[in-house]
Amino acid sequence: MSKNNRELVVLLHGIGRTSGSMSLSAPHLAEKGYAICNLDYPSRSAPIATLAEGVSERLQAEKAEAYAKLHFVTHSMGGLVVRQLVKDFRPDNLGRVVMLAPPNQGSEVADFLGDFALFKRIYGPAGQDLRTGNSNFGPVDFPLGVIAGTKSIDPISSLMLPGPNDGKVTVESTKVAGMTDHVVLPVNHTFLMRDARVLKQIEAFLDRGSFTSVGSESRT
Repeated sequence: MSKNNRELVVLLHGIGRTSGSMSLSAPHLAEKGYAICNLDYPSRSAPIATLAEGVSERLQAEKAEAYAKLHFVTHSMGGLVVRQLVKDFRPDNLGRVVMLAPPNQGSEVADFLGDFALFKRIYGPAGQDLRTGNSNFGPVDFPLGVIAGTKSIDPISSLMLPGPNDGKVTVESTKVAGMTDHVVLPVNHTFLMRDARVLKQIEAFLDRGSFTSVGSESRT
């Protein structure tokens, strides 16, 4: 297969969301010259390992391997899907990855609510994989930038979370061994992918492999 000299960015939404949640990221990155693949995947239907296999098959169907570089921008659980995908089906042309509020060390919200029938019904098998201590992906060995938030619009969930958090995931839980860069912004979990400051940081990391620090942003 002949190589495409363009770079592809694959967008992966979080659990219980759709590709529509990444709809502002897609045109913003397309304007920068990237080819875009904004994937829908059945995030509540199966464990993360099965979801990652399905995403890998979709990328094969999209001929993602033909691009010069294959980058990922993920929200929430989408980051764990990519970690599993890289572990099991690592693309030869893997480029950079930006994770928005990923529960890399799990979420205490899933710990607290995971045994409830309603939680299981809403979030399915993947929801159980979000408990703390369930990660078996190991350290990352690819260029990874992580964006964490500190603003919550869910005060009930925030009560379950120790330390600064975005209403779903703590800042500390977003971190993972081997990550390249980490930035903290005053944004909330649900809508951070639509924030102009987040979009700017995504662009910066994909372009040069590091974030930029200005204003109220902090690097860790």
